[in-house]
Amino acid sequence: MTAQTDTPGSVTAVYKVSGMSCGHCEGAVSGEISELPGVSSVKAVASTGEVTVVSAAALDEEAVRAAVDEAGFELVAKI
Repeated sequence: MTAQTDTPGSVTAVYKVSGMSCGHCEGAVSGEISELPGVSSVKAVASTGEVTVVSAAALDEEAVRAAVDEAGFELVAKI
């Protein structure tokens, strides 16, 4: 999937995260990623392991990885 824009100047990225199994997991991952500068929305889906992030600019993948690690999960890839 390629980056998409929701509003002018925003960037949408989708990440694959392993280990999420429930709504609590989704909330933990979403909460950590939403604290990154420039992030306007995060949607984590445990059933697919996909996390969609909308931000003002492209995010540093290592920053996203650190946020996912902090939540107790593993960032597998940007898709």
